[in-house]
Amino acid sequence: MLYLDNAATTQVHEEVKQEMIKYLSTEFGNAEVDFYDLGLNSKKAIDHAKVQVANLISCDTDEIIFTSGATESNNFIIKGIANQYKEKGNHIITTKTEHSSVLNVCRFLETKGFEVTYLDVDEYGRIDIEDLMNAIKEKTILITIIWGNNELGSLNNIEKISSLIDEYKKETQQQIFFHSDATQVVGKKELNLKKLKGLDFISFSAHKIYGPKGIGAAIIKNDYDGIKPQIEPLVHGGGQQNNIRGGTEPVHNIVGFGKACEIVNRDFEKNYNNLINLENKLKEIIKDVFSNQVALRFNSDEKNKIPGILNIHFKNVKNKKLLSFLNENQIYASTGSACSVRKPSHVLKAIGLSQVEIEESLRFSLSPYEKFENLTKTFKSL
Repeated sequence: MLYLDNAATTQVHEEVKQEMIKYLSTEFGNAEVDFYDLGLNSKKAIDHAKVQVANLISCDTDEIIFTSGATESNNFIIKGIANQYKEKGNHIITTKTEHSSVLNVCRFLETKGFEVTYLDVDEYGRIDIEDLMNAIKEKTILITIIWGNNELGSLNNIEKISSLIDEYKKETQQQIFFHSDATQVVGKKELNLKKLKGLDFISFSAHKIYGPKGIGAAIIKNDYDGIKPQIEPLVHGGGQQNNIRGGTEPVHNIVGFGKACEIVNRDFEKNYNNLINLENKLKEIIKDVFSNQVALRFNSDEKNKIPGILNIHFKNVKNKKLLSFLNENQIYASTGSACSVRKPSHVLKAIGLSQVEIEESLRFSLSPYEKFENLTKTFKSL
């Protein structure tokens, strides 16, 4: 088997599995119960996981809110800020290449009286920062820009955007919040949230970094005075996570999430280099196997991107037919985002591809744990 759909989900790392087992068996306590050891041990495990997450992205542990994944985090942050600050303004800025969990939230908010600006992108899915700054209005309360695109791998310059937003807020005294869906960049790009003063929130999931499904994080950064922004909860419950996100904490998943963060942090340089080398190798192999039969074009940029994601146009070959052929040979890829798999890619449409070109494009996404010989052997057998 050659699994090339790691942007959709990843296999749980063996070390993560082993770390989780104890909290699925003997250490099964509710972390909110503090008068016996089972509960206290679960609370300590969650606190340790927060340290592991914080070390990966350089944030404070009290800025971490555990959620069911990036989709919930995106919903929580965007709806939460919109509802909390709707008296101050009703304008939101985003892009046409966001994940569906951002775009569909924005479309929902439009039905509730909010105005949303959807920024155009270049041929690789990146926004023009000048367009973003020109789109800000007096009623703008939230800007949400994807960090690394899940179909192309392209990076928006979140560092520069956060700096400009920070300067704008200081000059105008306007209260604008900046959120980024960082799901695809965590573990593939070194992040230091402490340095990004204008960035208020990020979202990401464990299952993209060899952790379990069903757990993710919303990072709510403290402001200059160490105060957390007010945000309306999406999930109300028994007061867990400082009344910000209700529900009994899934300790086993949180422990797995923390361990996954520890591993990608520990192995970052090695994994990053592996992904670059594997991506270059996959390009060579695909050219070698297919170029004599079909015209190829790489939709992904060759620079300013996260490693490991390739989007390729196979001219005059329907992607579903090609996927079926690859599947018969145990090569697993995708047409794009798993969350929009039955729809034509809105990302490829936004970068200017025709409907025909969209239906002839495939995404391959690599794991740093893949073997070069497996890549070569499997494709050469076609």
